[in-house]
Amino acid sequence: MSSGPGTPGKAAGYPLPAGRKRDSVGAPAHPIIKDIGEIHSRLLDHRPVIQGEIRYFIKEFEEKRGLREVRVLENLNTMIYETNDQTLPKCEQVMHGDLNEVLKRLQAANHRILRLQQREQEERELQTDTLMAGEKQRLAHWEVFMKDQHNKRGEVDEEHRKAMARLKEQYAEMEKDLAKYSSF
Repeated sequence: MSSGPGTPGKAAGYPLPAGRKRDSVGAPAHPIIKDIGEIHSRLLDHRPVIQGEIRYFIKEFEEKRGLREVRVLENLNTMIYETNDQTLPKCEQVMHGDLNEVLKRLQAANHRILRLQQREQEERELQTDTLMAGEKQRLAHWEVFMKDQHNKRGEVDEEHRKAMARLKEQYAEMEKDLAKYSSF
C-alpha cells in the first residue's frame, strides 16, 4: 500500500507499513520515490486519460453510430462530383450566354449615351454660338444707342443753351422795362 495525495504518512503521526525501511533521516527512501512517481503520474501524466477518451470516441463512433457518418460523407462526395461534372458546366454555359447578352446590351447603351452626349455637345455649341452672336448684336445696338444718346444730349444741351440765352435776353429786357418804369 502506497500513500497517495489523500493518505497521510509518518509525518502525520501514522506508523510505517510493514516491509518499509527507514533511511538515515527516519523516513523510507524507496517508498517516497514510488509515491512521488504515483503523484507525478496522476497529476502530470495525461496519457491514460487521453487513451481512455480515444477508446471511448472510437467505440462511440464505430459501434453506436455504425457507418452512418461514412455514408453521409460518401453521399456528400457523390453530390460534389455531380455538381462539378454536371451542374457547374451548365451554370458556366448559362452564365457565359447571359454575360455575352449583357455585354452586348451594355455596348449598345454605351453607344447611345455617346450619341446623346455628342448631340448635347453640338446643342451647347450652337447655343453658345447663338448667345455670342446675340451678345455681339446687343453690343452693336448698345454702341449705336450710346452714340444716339450722345447726339441727343448734344441737341438737348444746345436747346438748353439757346433757351437760357433767350431767357437771359428776356430777363434783360424785363429789367430794362422795369428800370424804365421805376424811374418814373
